[in-house]
Amino acid sequence: MLSQVSSAAVYGINGYIVTVEVDISKGLPTFNIVGLPDTTVKESRDRVVSAIRNSGYDFPPKRVTVNLAPAGIKKEGAIFDLPIAIGILIATAQIKANINKKYSLIGELSLDGSIRRVKGVLPIAIKLKEECFDGLILPEINKNEAAIVEKLNIYPVNNLKSAVEIISSETVPESYKIDLASFFSATSHYEVDFRDVKGQSFVKRAVEIACAGGHNILLIGSPGSGKTMLTKRIPTILPPMSFEEAIETTKIHSIAGLTSSNSSLVATRTFRSPHHTISDVALIGGGAHPKPGEVSLSHNGVLFLDELPEFHRNVLEVLRQPLEDGIVNISRAQATLTYPARFMLVAAMNPCPCGYYGHSTKECTCTPFIIQKYISKISGPLMDRIDLHIDVPAVKYDELSDTTTTAESSLDIRKRIIKTRKIQKQRLKKEKNLYCNAHMESKHIKKYCEIDEESKKLLKHVIEKLGFSARAHDRILKVARTISDMAGSRKIQSQHIAEAIQYRSLDRIGDVVR
Repeated sequence: MLSQVSSAAVYGINGYIVTVEVDISKGLPTFNIVGLPDTTVKESRDRVVSAIRNSGYDFPPKRVTVNLAPAGIKKEGAIFDLPIAIGILIATAQIKANINKKYSLIGELSLDGSIRRVKGVLPIAIKLKEECFDGLILPEINKNEAAIVEKLNIYPVNNLKSAVEIISSETVPESYKIDLASFFSATSHYEVDFRDVKGQSFVKRAVEIACAGGHNILLIGSPGSGKTMLTKRIPTILPPMSFEEAIETTKIHSIAGLTSSNSSLVATRTFRSPHHTISDVALIGGGAHPKPGEVSLSHNGVLFLDELPEFHRNVLEVLRQPLEDGIVNISRAQATLTYPARFMLVAAMNPCPCGYYGHSTKECTCTPFIIQKYISKISGPLMDRIDLHIDVPAVKYDELSDTTTTAESSLDIRKRIIKTRKIQKQRLKKEKNLYCNAHMESKHIKKYCEIDEESKKLLKHVIEKLGFSARAHDRILKVARTISDMAGSRKIQSQHIAEAIQYRSLDRIGDVVR
């Protein structure tokens, strides 16, 4: 006897429909799964057999063949355990499915018949909504993640028997719903604030400019100067996540298995800080079974690379494509996957190996050659893709002990950044996939970053003296455009160019030590 049960899986960052076909025929007792299953899917045989028997049903002593269609896409994970078990129970006539309802099932089975958490629920739910399914039967722990998708009935279950009851019910069971607005609001808060940062007014100004225009930024300072503390608070001043951005970000985290029952929706800007020993595959994504890397997990948020020169050179070089294009292409023999990777890169480093070059009180023990060698660990093409290089001086004791001065809160800074982003959005509204100044390409820079003769002379003088590249020239113009937007100026003026130039401090360090 043959049965068909609908399920779903994830390919790249999108869901796709999988039809689980179960055939029970006479012959020696065997249990085969076909349709390009990986090892985890093949191991479903033992889990399904035990779960069926321990749930009070009979497993047929016959030839059981399970086909996962479409057969041309490799199937991964234990997500098909539940639909396979239901398909076997229908094929053996132990249960009768409601043929008037179009349900999809996903879930990993334990040996006792209980259902465990699975990955990629959100993209699957979005796909089922597009395909007009009546409902999704899934593990209880995944219910909040799936309920984010409106107009799709969600039926959470704890065990195989509960799933059978829904499948065979003649009446429409009550679906699970959440108050989406309240859920989104409750998860969109931060634990840190810029108010905690003492002093560093110059650095705060540079960070605000970077966030206002979506620019990449490099913080250069001695150990203990506050680089990490500043960086961790950058997401708190970025514009709030829109619901569309939250869905897009949550899809990636869902695929990576990073969502939980308490944080099913990623409603705050992500902050990812991988260690400098990370591999290029872990950073960019891929692997034998491709999955998103740190750059994709940072999508719509911040990727923080601390101790930038300590990262392997080949690891840093793979950042070029996502920094330019906002996507990551993973090519394999069977297929090519594309993951989104539009993030703000924030990096930090010491000015020299000992960490005290240019320090006001501590003496640097590094020679000019050692300093230059240390800085040159970061390639020129990657450095050109970082818009602002900022010196972070050590905080003085008077600033640390000052209890009378209250620093600006993240909320106050964010208000100015939101206002600046609105100006950029209005200017770039006719451009496709452009939302802030950092995303402008050469053709957009020529169109929106015109400067007067005085500014041209200033820019020419500095570029010829310091030997800036053409890409650095464009970065200066984009930063100047952001500074003028913050000042409410329609035109880029010479003072905006001058301020943008001073945010290239690493170029000046390299010039000094040569």
